[in-house]
Amino acid sequence: MPNPFRPDTSPYDALLLVSFGGPEGPDDVLPFLENVTRGRGIPRERLEEVGRHYHLFGGRSPINDLNRAFLDALRADLAAADIDLPVYWGNRNWDPYLRDTVERMAADGVTRAACFVTSAYSSWSSCRQYRENLYAAADGVPGAPRLDRLRHYFNHPGFVEPVVDAVLASLADLPDGVRDGARLVFVTHSIPASMNDASGPDGGAYLAQHRDVAAVVAERVQETNGVVRRHDLVFCSRSGTPHLPWLEPDVNEHLEILAAGGETAAVLVPVGFVSDHMEVVYDLDTEAAATAEKIGLEIRRAATPGTDPRFIAMVRDLLVERAAAERGEGPTRVAVGEIGPLWDRCPPGCCANPRGEVPAIGGA
Repeated sequence: MPNPFRPDTSPYDALLLVSFGGPEGPDDVLPFLENVTRGRGIPRERLEEVGRHYHLFGGRSPINDLNRAFLDALRADLAAADIDLPVYWGNRNWDPYLRDTVERMAADGVTRAACFVTSAYSSWSSCRQYRENLYAAADGVPGAPRLDRLRHYFNHPGFVEPVVDAVLASLADLPDGVRDGARLVFVTHSIPASMNDASGPDGGAYLAQHRDVAAVVAERVQETNGVVRRHDLVFCSRSGTPHLPWLEPDVNEHLEILAAGGETAAVLVPVGFVSDHMEVVYDLDTEAAATAEKIGLEIRRAATPGTDPRFIAMVRDLLVERAAAERGEGPTRVAVGEIGPLWDRCPPGCCANPRGEVPAIGGA
């Protein structure tokens, strides 16, 4: 007998986890980086330099194992909610590739899948490119399912609440003498300034979204411990040619400025990332930690949402919300901060590809 309390996920008959991908061993590192940078003219010497970051961790990115853990938690969450929906996984840059996954979905008879992307913000590289990848993955595949990207979730409570608790835990771990004066340093991936200018339908969405969620987290932390703290938004993982302006300041430069100005402690909050992949374990836990030690700044790094049950449940919430919208039922959309819940289908011209128009799924 059907369960009348089971969340209705129709018209979807599958869920697809869409991620970046990463090398699984030393021999994969350069081919992976070539996939990531194809068409951008990045010199091989620069790829080898970045490749050394991976070799510090055995030539293996943590991201695929993190996604496997995420998939296990997500499948368990759906089963606990009595949602019988297959969950697939496809990457942009490494096995399992999106194309292979879409072909398998077609062979399995999937007709329509909701897509959860492990990137929470608007820009070409963090949104539109994934939409282009999904279009290309399905293009020409006989019987390919329709693919619908779930909405942005940077301001969903299921993402924000784990970040707040992670900041509070990091503050509690600081020594008593510096805890109350600790600065909150929110960190995200740098992108070209021109890409930020083209992000969202009206430009500037990438920065605006990060600033909005950082303000919410800082306010929630203040409400909990009663300490007013300054907070900053900084960047990591810059790449590309030196003459092209990227979003600044770099996290290491910012920590040096804080120490020079008399600050004694900071909590690094990787708000731009959903799990502890390479930009977190190298750029923050390795490089920024070394900078902080050199300049005598006490730091802690807040955890990413990862497999926090609230973050996992958020995926289910977004799936059920979108399914209701597709059935014309006008669901309630939860969000915190000033921006509010974003769209299901991206507006025309949203997050334009810097190289020109490329077909993408999920447009209005």
